[in-house]
Amino acid sequence: MTATFTDRSPRLISFVRRIPVWIIVGILLVVVVYPLFWLLTGSLKTQEEFLNNPTWALPEDWTNFSNYVEAWTTGNLGVYIRNSVLAVVPALFFTIVFGVAAGFALEVMVWKGRGPVLLAFLAGIMIPGQMILLPLFTIYFRAGLTGSLWPLIITYTAIGLPLTVFMMATYFRSVPREIFEAATLDGANIFRMFWTIGFPLVRNAIFTVALVQFFFIWNDLLIALTFTTRDDLRTIQVGLLNFTGQFGQIQYGPTFAAIAVNVIGTLAIYLFLNQRVMKGLTAGSVKG
Repeated sequence: MTATFTDRSPRLISFVRRIPVWIIVGILLVVVVYPLFWLLTGSLKTQEEFLNNPTWALPEDWTNFSNYVEAWTTGNLGVYIRNSVLAVVPALFFTIVFGVAAGFALEVMVWKGRGPVLLAFLAGIMIPGQMILLPLFTIYFRAGLTGSLWPLIITYTAIGLPLTVFMMATYFRSVPREIFEAATLDGANIFRMFWTIGFPLVRNAIFTVALVQFFFIWNDLLIALTFTTRDDLRTIQVGLLNFTGQFGQIQYGPTFAAIAVNVIGTLAIYLFLNQRVMKGLTAGSVKG
């Protein structure tokens, strides 16, 4: 009996030690998952259910997708999503292309003055975006760009570049210099080293930076609210802000449906790129 108890005691101690961890994980799971569950169930409720039933009550009809149809048609949700995509894709493309190239030039290439240039990009991170909105709006208005999405694309690119350049320079710093030196001895020029050596080695890091910039641009409200002067140019966040006013009263079902479409879309993108993002986050932590 004593031997049996002795054999089981390490397992019992290990089990007891894991109980606080399981409790914490369970609490975090409830905190994270329950709001999403509440949002999805709310998008299936009718207006009468919101007004007459408790907020935690489940929908009576689990196949009621009329709120999604109403949000997409009457609420112009499709137009807002289209505008967000048209603003995000070009801005993200320019930010990544210029940021990766600048990071490579500042960290791998040897030229006079690269240190002050990198410090200038770092200084750009510390400039609050709210300070430049009014001067930028004046410039865009005089240039006749306020009736398009170009103010959003240009502003998102300019604001995202400092952080992107800094992060990409950090990732290129973790690449062993012997690889580039060997490529130079083999006769490779700087452009070939960038496309065939540098770019593939930091591919996961590029996905990480791109995802960070994507969430910043997609979830932005202040810049889009400042530079979009027409309803047909509003992005998804601005559209959600003015969503309830389009029905004369607060229609909870369509509003919940519109928010659910926005949340589920961004969550699906993160889950799809999760592994690459995890690899990218640890890519610059170890050198050599």
